[in-house]
Amino acid sequence: MGKKKPGAATPAIAALTAAAAEFTVHSYEHDPAHPSYGQEAAEAMGVSPTQVFKTLVTDVDGVLTVAVVPVSGSLDLKALAVAVGAKRASMADPVLAERTTGYVLGGISPLGQRKRLRTVLDASATAHPTICVSAGRRGLEVELPPATLTELLGAVLAPISRP
Repeated sequence: MGKKKPGAATPAIAALTAAAAEFTVHSYEHDPAHPSYGQEAAEAMGVSPTQVFKTLVTDVDGVLTVAVVPVSGSLDLKALAVAVGAKRASMADPVLAERTTGYVLGGISPLGQRKRLRTVLDASATAHPTICVSAGRRGLEVELPPATLTELLGAVLAPISRP
């Protein structure tokens, strides 16, 4: 772990490096025609879609909140609201999500965001020794232990996805 190509740094990789975290960078050729960024990542890396997590920016009672869920399922907005003691959650405006995180859709990483947002990681992450999340660019993923991600983000662990 800790392998990275020179010049491949994104804010997410820089944040992991600064934290001296154990991680592995995986890159693959992104196909703009693929219907699912996360499914494409899982296929390209040859790992289960339950181990690859997508980063979704949501609006929870007016507060932008990041939900990190497996690409094999979908976000349960009600469960997300409950996890942070709120009443209502919805998907954030995509333009606002990009502007706030500093990343483009399909490449939003939970790490190294322009503005640190409250984060909830789906509890299923703990079933894996490592999980993959976006490294901040389409076609670039970082693999790291879920406990490391939780610690670096101060994330809440909660069951927020459904199959």
